[in-house]
Amino acid sequence: MAPRSVFSVFFVSFYLFMNLCFADDPFVTYEFDVSYITASPLGVPQQVIAINGHFPGPTINVTTNNHVVVNDLQSMVGFNRAGIQQRRSSWQDGVPGTNCPIPPKWNWTYQFQVKDQIGSFFYFPSLNFQRASGGYGGFIINNRPIIPIPFATPDGDITVLIGDWYNRNHTALRTSLNAGKDLGMPHGVLINGKGPYRYNTTLVPDGIDYETIDVHPGKTYRIRVHNVGVSTSLNFRIQNHNLLLAETEGSYTVQQNYTSLDIHVGQSYSFLVTMDQNASTDYYIVASARFVNESQWRRVTGVAILHYSNSKGKASGPLPDPPNDQYDKTFSMNQARSIRWNVSASGARPNPQGSFRYGSINVTDVYVLKNKAPVTINGKQRTTLSGISFVNPSTPIRLADQFKLKGVYKLDFPDKPITGPPKMETSIINGTYRGFMEVILQNNDTNVQSYHVNGYAFFVVGYKLASFL
Repeated sequence: MAPRSVFSVFFVSFYLFMNLCFADDPFVTYEFDVSYITASPLGVPQQVIAINGHFPGPTINVTTNNHVVVNDLQSMVGFNRAGIQQRRSSWQDGVPGTNCPIPPKWNWTYQFQVKDQIGSFFYFPSLNFQRASGGYGGFIINNRPIIPIPFATPDGDITVLIGDWYNRNHTALRTSLNAGKDLGMPHGVLINGKGPYRYNTTLVPDGIDYETIDVHPGKTYRIRVHNVGVSTSLNFRIQNHNLLLAETEGSYTVQQNYTSLDIHVGQSYSFLVTMDQNASTDYYIVASARFVNESQWRRVTGVAILHYSNSKGKASGPLPDPPNDQYDKTFSMNQARSIRWNVSASGARPNPQGSFRYGSINVTDVYVLKNKAPVTINGKQRTTLSGISFVNPSTPIRLADQFKLKGVYKLDFPDKPITGPPKMETSIINGTYRGFMEVILQNNDTNVQSYHVNGYAFFVVGYKLASFL
């Protein structure tokens, strides 16, 4: 009998081990019913893109290695997730180059794994400038329970979506751009889809619905802030409170305090904020436009309220001051330089397969991408990179690859800016598989530019005021 008992124990142990080894990562499913609703975030009724009847949409909340399923119902948009890496799932990226547009009233299911990722992100509609009409929401990837976060567990988790807003819908804005006109000054800045608190009776009309964030004294909250706008860099600050930066777009940072931080279009930051004030009144949460004439852009300011549970009154008085450097971007550049990656923190790594000696990486490709102010091509205003304005093909690139279709695109994007007049092409960078690409972004425009590399992680190795050509 003894040998049978030993065998039974061994079999049970082996069976459990095999089940643990081959257990699938969990699936998390969301239903998105996308529609237009009428809303008046700045007091003017207009159509906005809502998800499940709400603007902004719901926050997607998942854990490292989860399989994410989003059933996009009754849709007319494609959704991209800024900063989410699409490992072996590029066709789920939700942009015209990888997905077909979803026809009105059709359904589409996104399914992808957030493999070896953590952090704060957001999703948004990627077609036809629809982002200017809403349809966005937060996207959180939590650490697995066995992986500790590099700070004490916060008492709450708050998503804050800030962004410029126009009282014209995305169709009107796109028509204006196609006619060679600039977007012009936004009509305001929204915080979580709502207009500004009436801190100034001259600048803010009565009856505007504003965002209120409820907190408790002595507690510490993780506040994830995303600039979901279309063109305006914003300075974010909370009156009388320090912002302890802890993470940005999937990377934990060396923790350091800021009284305010510039957040450019598409960027996401995660702060730890301790409610350490006496709550004599509520406090302002402010997102104001950067690098503009303050006297002309005063109305382009988002204001929400931080409300302590023991608050003794409403917020009043002037807003906390923004950086005073309208014509000098040094402050903002130094802020960006001060952010450091916390390489000792536990968590998912952008390079889960191993470590590299980053000082001796074999760079296989080098591209200088130079942008200029918009130019007119074939009667329409176009932005260019290295002299080329990209044209979305009628067949998505990944679909063309799947079915081996020829002539859909060209693998001829130049490694340096072209000479001669700008042109419109479906021109693609021909990268080296498993190679390391060095990309030099040279901004010859007078405006701040934000770049997003869909489905990839990348490392900033330096920047300065210089010409690389």
